[in-house]
Parts: sequence; structure tokens; C-alpha cells
Amino acid sequence: MDTDLALVLGLLLAFLAIPALLSAASDRRAPRVSAVFLVFAVGLLLYAFSTKSGGYQIEDIPKAIFRVIGRFT
Repeated sequence: MDTDLALVLGLLLAFLAIPALLSAASDRRAPRVSAVFLVFAVGLLLYAFSTKSGGYQIEDIPKAIFRVIGRFT
């Protein structure tokens, strides 16, 4: 898997998991699905940051997102 794709998928899963986690906590129910999403997101982000030579800087993240979007349009 490409590191840019792993980064974007990890960010997307984290973006979806955090509101679901807060919703489950406010309803006093177990956040099972959101916790799984969060674990996958952290795994994808760790993979992306550890396998890219030189790592990612903050200013590289929007460029990576646009590169991934550009690949699929």
C-alpha cells in the first residue's frame, strides 16, 4: 500500500471514529465500532509515518491528500 494512501485512509478513519466515540460515551454505551476504527486509523498512520523515507511534515499532509484524490479522479 502506498504511504500517501495509508495516511489519507488513517486520517479519514480517525475523523470518523472520534465523533462516534464521543457519541457512544455520551449515550453510556460501549464504543466498540469506533474503537476498532480508531485502532485501524492509528495502525495506518503508524505505517505511513514509519515507511515513508524522511517521514511526513505538517505541510506534506495536504499535498498527500490532494495526490490521493488526484489519483482517483
